[in-house]
Amino acid sequence: MLKSPVGVSMAVVVLLGVTIAIDLFALWVGFEQRGLAADFAAGHFSAGSKADADRMDLLYGAASIAQVCVLVATAVVFIVWFRRVRINAEVFLPEGHTHSRGWATWGWFVPIANFFIPRRVAADIWNASRREPGLMGARPVSAVVNRWWGLWLASNAIDRVAGSQYSKAEEFGAIKSATEILMLSNVLGIAAAVAAILFVRALTRAQDEKALAGPGTVPFPV
Repeated sequence: MLKSPVGVSMAVVVLLGVTIAIDLFALWVGFEQRGLAADFAAGHFSAGSKADADRMDLLYGAASIAQVCVLVATAVVFIVWFRRVRINAEVFLPEGHTHSRGWATWGWFVPIANFFIPRRVAADIWNASRREPGLMGARPVSAVVNRWWGLWLASNAIDRVAGSQYSKAEEFGAIKSATEILMLSNVLGIAAAVAAILFVRALTRAQDEKALAGPGTVPFPV
């Protein structure tokens, strides 16, 4: 039976919007901290420099905690949505899937496999949800899927590097460089969140159109 993913998709989009807002805040904090670190490295101190540095450090810590909290919430709701569209895709095209539906959930948690299995599952869902799905072995993959997955991987990779560098930085020059990597991580995180919103909206809409075109099915109100 088809089950509408619309409500869950809206929750995912809202949480991704919150993610973007927090990343923008972290990016602003990064700009401020980078400037302070550059001033300190050049020997430029003022009466309020130490207080400003402490304030930026506290704000960066708050932004990091907020990012982790919204990441966990978004991941849970996204996986619920992802499993639902995977089940719908199996109704649309029962034979068009490389992996069983369980991989839509657990594929995110298996080391190494989580670098490629969720993307393969997403590609199969996308293909099955098209009005004219491709045949097995000849499945087109949308640029929407590839862009979302590529930015997701890049964002996670840079985030790991940035966190490691920032935690080890002690000299002002090293702090400035680590902050720049964190800022790049935030930019990629924003881009990945935007790509995820486009992916979620496009796939939900595709399943709605597929349900509308199919015999005896109820369309999802997007």
